[in-house]
Parts: sequence; structure tokens; C-alpha cells
Amino acid sequence: MRPYPIKCVSIVIPVYNEEDSLPELLRRTAAACAQLNHEYEIVLVDDGSRDNSAQMLEDAASAENSPFVAVILNRNYGQHAAIMAGFEQCKGDVVITLDADLQNPPEEIPRLVAEAEKGFDVVGTVRGNRQDSALRRWPSKLINLAVQRSTGVAMSDYGCMLRAYRRTIIDAMLACRERSTFIPILANSFARHTSEIVVAHAEREHGDSKYSPMRLINLMFDLITCMTTTPLRLLSIVGFAMAGLGVLFAVALIVLRLAFGAGWAGDGMFVLFAVLFVFTGGQFIGMGLLGEYLGRMYSDVRARPRFFIEKVLRSHPAAPAPAVTVDGLSSSTSSDQVLS
Repeated sequence: MRPYPIKCVSIVIPVYNEEDSLPELLRRTAAACAQLNHEYEIVLVDDGSRDNSAQMLEDAASAENSPFVAVILNRNYGQHAAIMAGFEQCKGDVVITLDADLQNPPEEIPRLVAEAEKGFDVVGTVRGNRQDSALRRWPSKLINLAVQRSTGVAMSDYGCMLRAYRRTIIDAMLACRERSTFIPILANSFARHTSEIVVAHAEREHGDSKYSPMRLINLMFDLITCMTTTPLRLLSIVGFAMAGLGVLFAVALIVLRLAFGAGWAGDGMFVLFAVLFVFTGGQFIGMGLLGEYLGRMYSDVRARPRFFIEKVLRSHPAAPAPAVTVDGLSSSTSSDQVLS
């Protein structure tokens, strides 16, 4: 692994209804980037905010010699789609993603850049002394374990979006055509050398988490189905196992019926109900998993854009990274609005 020369660093931050935390976010991120010995830009993507966040981003980007770039989406597409929109507009040799809620401090940015300079394709992070509730931590641990087993990449905290990516990894992700993307897993599928460092984690000061219980469930299904067909294989194994146990159970019922008579288990009524519920539950689980995969195929066949950029504002001209074309489809289709 060779050292990786860096000329420019891009920070990509998705923003959704964060007007209370934005002033502090802009100040602290700019201060952290000023410590770098590289050119830098801070790309803030408004993901259809309903508060004053979009206007605040436009004002920040319109200032003279501003390092901020405002990418305004026409509606809410979700965190990962917003980050992909930021990837299309950034130009850095290393791209760092950061949440807007300040739970992961921007002051960690120089550490990620230093780690990326060693030659790593992806630099992940682990939230030290995590401040979330147990209801958020334990499901996260289970999901991280499942992701490690299914992808074979030994990273322990896929839920932390404070991560660094080499330019080649960004280009590879932009060339992918799937509509539903979980960025850390997708990036690791292209990475050869990965690293992970422990970073600070703070309590959320403003507002609530944008991940409602339903969004967390959707994210879990994205994690399970976006990179592997293992659940389908497990479904077949479970199906065979359930069928075999059903046959053995039926044989046991017949033997016990002949040995002890019908009265030993209420004439067998409750046992049969239990067997029926087990098999019915297994069928519904299988149908749900198949539905997830079929839904993804349906979304990909429709080939709708992952997002639509309404406008991009910069204080100075800066062309985004070259578009990557796969099967005639370009990874970038939008143009900048330059403010002078």
C-alpha cells in the first residue's frame, strides 16, 4: 500500500431540517478544514428541507470566496441519495461524508484525511462512547454483525456516516445503476484497503433524529438486500429444515397418539394449530423477502433518477469531477449556477 497524494478534500454533508444546528455546523466545519494543508470545499446538500435550511445554505455559498457549495434537491430523497448528489458535485481527491446534526464532531476531519493519505481506499469510523439510547445501539450492533457476515468486510460501525473515500471509490459508486444504495457497503465492495478509527460522539443538541422507526426498518431491509442474495439462500435452507421437522413432528404425533391415546394433548387440536402458525409465519417471511428483491428489480427496471438537483450554487467556478459513463448512462447530468 502506497501513500496517497491529496490535492483537494471535499466534505459532503446532507441537510434536512437542520436550521438550528447549521450556523454551528458551518463554523466548526470550516474551522476544521482550515487546519488542512490542502485545498478544500464543503458541499452541503439540502434534501428537501421544510424549514429555512435551504436558504441558509444558499446564503453561505453566495458569500465571497466561500468554501461552501449549496446543492438544492427539489424534494426529500433520503440521506444516501442526498450524499450521492453531493458526490456528483464534489471534486476532491478524498471525499469525507459528515452528518449535519453534529453528533460526530467536524474536528475529526483532519484525522480522517491523515489516515486516507496513508493509502487507504476507505476510512471508516467507530463511535466511541456512543450517546444514543440502548434502543438504537443494540439493533445497530446486530445489523453491523449481519453486514460483516454477508459482505466479508470487517468494519464494526456501518451506521456512522463520518467516513473518508478515495476519488476512485466515489467514481465507482457513481457508475452504479441501482436506485437504492447504502453507501458504506457499496464503497467497501470496491475497496481493496480499508481502515477504521475511533471518533468522538456527542448527544444531539437540536431537534430529533430524522430516522423514524419506519425509516430504520426500511434501512434494515436495504442493508439486508442491497449487496447479497444470502437471505434467499437462507430461506431455502429454512424451508427444507421446516419441512423436515414437520415430517418428524408428524411421525412423533402418530406414535404418541397410538401410545397414549387422544387425551394426552387435547385430541391434538392445539398442536395442529401451533404447527399451522409456524408454517404460516415462515411463508410470510419468505414472501416478504421475495417482495423486497422483486421491488428492487421493479425500481431498477423503471430506471428513474435517484434524485433531481434543482440548483447548485458556488461562489467561484469549480467544475465537478468528470462524469463516469456505464452502458451509455452518465453519472452526472446537472450543471452549476456560479455566483459572482
